[in-house]
Amino acid sequence: MESHARYTLIGAFSLACLLAGFFFVYWLKNLGGLGERALYDIRFEQPVSGLILGADVLFNGVHAGTVTRIDLDANNPARVTVEISVNPGTPIRSDTQVDIAFQGLAGASAISLKGGSAQAPRLTSENGHPPVIIAGSGVGRSLTESTQSTLRNIDEILDQNAKPLNEAITGIATFSEMLGRNSKRVEGLIGALENLTGTGTTKSGPALYDLSPATDFPAADVIKARLVIPDPNAVIAFDSQKILIRTGPETLSAIDNAQWVDNLPKLVQARMVQSFENAHQLTAVSRPIEQLASAYRLELTVRNFEVILKPIPTALVDLSVRLIDEKGTVTRANIFTKTLPAQSAEAPDVVAAINKVFSQLAKEIVIWTIEAL
Repeated sequence: MESHARYTLIGAFSLACLLAGFFFVYWLKNLGGLGERALYDIRFEQPVSGLILGADVLFNGVHAGTVTRIDLDANNPARVTVEISVNPGTPIRSDTQVDIAFQGLAGASAISLKGGSAQAPRLTSENGHPPVIIAGSGVGRSLTESTQSTLRNIDEILDQNAKPLNEAITGIATFSEMLGRNSKRVEGLIGALENLTGTGTTKSGPALYDLSPATDFPAADVIKARLVIPDPNAVIAFDSQKILIRTGPETLSAIDNAQWVDNLPKLVQARMVQSFENAHQLTAVSRPIEQLASAYRLELTVRNFEVILKPIPTALVDLSVRLIDEKGTVTRANIFTKTLPAQSAEAPDVVAAINKVFSQLAKEIVIWTIEAL
């Protein structure tokens, strides 16, 4: 049993040695440089920082070979010749560009080749020497060298402009000190300029007033119907935020320092939607912008929405209403008009009277609509 185990171990070791030898030969033939390779000389006219024997050669970012020799020219100290060994299928042409690549921030240097035009001729050897690729100027400068060069340029600029910069900084410091000593005068000057140009402290705006929706509806069953209330129609006089007073048969004026919180048609629309919601008798009610699928549409027209001064201040709300089905047929139409005396022509009393009239009319319109549905 021991002899059998020993023979098995020896056989496994022998097989491993054979496989290792096979892979070593394969590496030498295909990856280690013993296979068919093409040699090129690259001539640099500047330092090539960090480049060593065995460094990678990349073509368009793909590994194509290695650096096999680095020579210094005794007759030209600025010249460095680097021999590279690459795969013969690498398409190196006369316009191929050369650069030094740095693999990572702290990685080793590598030769980087960038492919040229497909029409450019391939490089050929002369007198048995490898073809020569001439590297352009500025190639091989490391990130550290570029940074040092940039810092030297900045130092030169600062040296050349030291006096003007010092004068500018001194002037800014003097000006800041002057502003600190005369801060109150500067504030007064700015305030005077704001008053002169009309951009000073904003005066308080007009008082804003809202409409009240209808409430206190009797309890009733919910009707399976959907309703949309589009923007009401109104003449230009009522299509604004002005709270209007009629001073004569054909004369309307606005109350000073008072206005509705929104354009009147939008406000009427919003409060009518609220009134229907307060009734709790429809499946849904909405504006068209909410894209509610509906069978009916309630169209409103603001005919009058004002206070008549003579003979006594009286609130007047006059709304035209049409109920239209999904086919566009007018199923019902009516005009709702109501008046109510106001205690005075002052804004709070005028708005209170209009609010009360509108709330009553909104309730009548809701009941009228639900009966039609």
